[in-house]
Amino acid sequence: MELKTETRNNALVIAVSGSLDALTAPEFADAIATQLRDGKTSLVADLSQLDYTSSAGLRVMLNGVKEARQKGGDLRLAGVQPNVKKVLDLSGFTSIMKSYPDVDAAVASFA
Repeated sequence: MELKTETRNNALVIAVSGSLDALTAPEFADAIATQLRDGKTSLVADLSQLDYTSSAGLRVMLNGVKEARQKGGDLRLAGVQPNVKKVLDLSGFTSIMKSYPDVDAAVASFA
C-alpha cells in the first residue's frame, strides 16, 4: 500500500493505492488520525488505485468517518474501484459513507 496526501481547495485528499489489509491498515489509520489532530476535518479518500480492502481497511474507514463527523467534518470516498465497491456494498458501507466518481466531485461536495 502507498499513501499520498494533498490539499485541494478546502479538503485534504489521501490517495490510497495497492491493498488495504491488516498489515497496511494501521498506516492509513495513522494518516487519518494525524489530519484530524491537525484540524483538517474535510477528508477525501481517493480509492481509484486501491485494488483490495479487507475488514481491517473497512474498520479504518468507519472509524475515520465517525471521528471526522464528531469534529464537524466528514470522510468521503472517491473513485472506488468495482472490487472495493462490492466489499463496501456487501458490508453496508455505501449507506454510511458518501461516495463520488472522482476526487474533484468529492472535493466539490465540501463547498
